[in-house]
This record gives sequence, structure tokens and C-alpha cells, in this order.
Amino acid sequence: MKYLILLGDGMADEPISVLQDKTPLQAAKTPYMDRLANSGALGLARTVPDGFHPGSDVANLSVFGYDPAESYSGRAPLEAASMGVELGPDDVAFRLNLVWLEAHYGKLYMGDFSAGHIGTDDAAELIRCLQAELGDDQFTFYPGISYRHLLVWRGGKDKIRCVPPHDISSQSIEDSLPEGEGSGELLDLMNSAQMLFANHPINEARTERGELPANSIWLWGQGKRPHMATYQELYGLQGGVISAVDLIRGLGVCAGLKIIKVPGATGYLDTDYQGKAQAALTQLKEADFVYLHVEAPDEAAHGGLLDEKITAIENFDRLVVGTIVEALDQIGDCRILVLPDHPTPVELRTHTSSAVPYLLFDSRTPQTRRDSGYSEASAAATGLVVDGHQLMTELLDR
Repeated sequence: MKYLILLGDGMADEPISVLQDKTPLQAAKTPYMDRLANSGALGLARTVPDGFHPGSDVANLSVFGYDPAESYSGRAPLEAASMGVELGPDDVAFRLNLVWLEAHYGKLYMGDFSAGHIGTDDAAELIRCLQAELGDDQFTFYPGISYRHLLVWRGGKDKIRCVPPHDISSQSIEDSLPEGEGSGELLDLMNSAQMLFANHPINEARTERGELPANSIWLWGQGKRPHMATYQELYGLQGGVISAVDLIRGLGVCAGLKIIKVPGATGYLDTDYQGKAQAALTQLKEADFVYLHVEAPDEAAHGGLLDEKITAIENFDRLVVGTIVEALDQIGDCRILVLPDHPTPVELRTHTSSAVPYLLFDSRTPQTRRDSGYSEASAAATGLVVDGHQLMTELLDR
């Protein structure tokens, strides 16, 4: 038996008036997900337990089959695992976004939490500058992909209130700066980065090209090294993870899974959807499990881009789910779980904690049971609601 999780990040949403009170998932053309839903099981999953922030870290940890109440230690430590950065027992990792802060009437606003989706090469130069000027025995800066990077504070503080930058898009940063013990050190780093970036050649070139400069850093998602059992220990499974995002890759590393990197996988709207699906099919020839993650719907929703979110959902359906469905005979007996990790409503431009729709398809029982397709409404209509971390055992039918 082969097992697949196909996850469209942030795919779920709320009804939108310009879509005649449909959600983007309902408005999108999704024949392949509808086909699987009509032949499988539908329901809602609570991927964000009460008391947890609705981040992709918590939600994907749940979908991976880990109870966040037992396993969650922060987002950045998972990204550190993906990047091969070893954390000591007293080290604290922070996610470092390169951002564009915009000045209005004496206040700074979060103009773009991704600095215009800065390219990895430009970003790496800026992170190297930070390391050269600000790195020391306490603080080390590590380059990642696009706007997503890492800071490790040796012997640092982890009880600081830090706000995710995508939660405050177009809002003043005044009430969202780090607070608590150790926040002064973070604010010093952020202010120093702004001075270093002000006249940096990379930002001057970006401005000349009409691109947004990365004029600051934003630190958040902190935590210490996680302790998680592997999939081999939990389920006797070997498999792989396919994602362009360090967070998801880090979860895979902690779970003892193979990290499969796909050329052209960007973590954005231009990602190679079909390349990811083909990589999953190749992996299933030698292993029993694949977790395939696509970031694009979430990125579109964070930008408030309705048409782009619908397009991302349709690309996920046609090029990822469709590629898998058309290869079912090649795969053989399989069980497939399709879902988002959390909702990212376009009108809010950030995550919510609402339960998400999931579909569970078993190739051995493909009889049609309904014709309502796959959406938030069709999943809610079943009346079935489960905790997100239970989905893995549902997928394995154990």
C-alpha cells in the first residue's frame, strides 16, 4: 500500500461577495479533487488546537501526525533542521524575514513581509552582510530561500512575544515589535540591519529596477530544538517530503523522511507543480509514503490576490492532484489525503484557526457516493470533525 498527503497551503477560505458568496475553493475548477472527494471520505480537521497560533508550523505538524501539545517547540527550530543547522540545548532559533517597511506620517508599516519576494541570490548577499557586521559568538545569521532566513541566538531567550510579519501586512509595526525578556537585543539587531541595508548596493540596484528594497529584518517564530519520534519509530514507514519551504522540509528531517528537492520549486505562484507530482511518483517506486506541499495558494492569499489564489488552487488540482490521479494504475493500491493546513482568507490576508476540509481516497473502494465535490461546505455537510493529528492514522487505516 502507498500513502500520499497532497497539501495546498492556505487553500481554505471564507465566502466572498464578488464570488457570489462562494469561497475560492468553490469558485475554482477542481475536477480531480472533486473526483476523489465524490469517491472517498470527506470531513473537517482541526489542525490548530485551542491555544495555539494558527501558523503553518502548528498546522502542518498536526497533519504530519504529531500532537502540537506534545511536540511543538516553535517554527524556526524546524527550519533550522531543514537547513542543517545544529542547535545546542540552550540555543534559540528565530525565523528571519527580509521585509520592506514603509514610512507614513512618522510611523513604519509592514509594506511587504517578503520584500517583494526577493530573489535568493540578492537575499544571500544581505544575509552575508548581516553576518559580517553583526555576527558574533552570540548571534549567527544563516541564508535560506527568497525572504526566509534564520538567526540563531546562542544561549538566547525564547519567551519573547514576536508577531509573524504576514499577520500585520499594511499595518503599523508599532504595537507588534518584540516584547519581553531579550526583546532589547532583537530590536538592536533590527535597527542595526536597517542602517546596514539603507545604502546597500543590492537595495540600490533593486530600487533602480523598480523592485522593493529589503530595508529591514523581522524576527519571529522562535524556539529551541524539538524532540520528535521518527516515522519509522511511529509507523514503520519510510518516505519523502516534497516542498520548497524550509519549515516543511524541517518537519520531514525531524520525522526521519527523505527531503526531495525539485528544480523549479520556488515556494511561490511560479513553482513547478507538475515537477513536484512527478517527483512524488518517482519516490513511491522505492518508498511507501510522500508528503507533497504546495505553498502557492497561501502566498496569493497573504497578498490579498483573489484571482491568483483561484489560479493556484486550479494549478494544484490539475498539475499535482491530476498528475497523481492519472497515474493511479501505475501507483497501485494507495490511500490519498488531500487538504489545506489552515485557512488563509484573502480578505484577511492571514491565517485563521478554523477547521479545514479534507478528503481521504482509497483506490480499492472507488465507488461514487456523492456529487457535491470538494469544498469547505461539502466537508462541513458530513458533520465529521476530527483532530488534525489523527488524520495520519486515518490515512494509514490503523
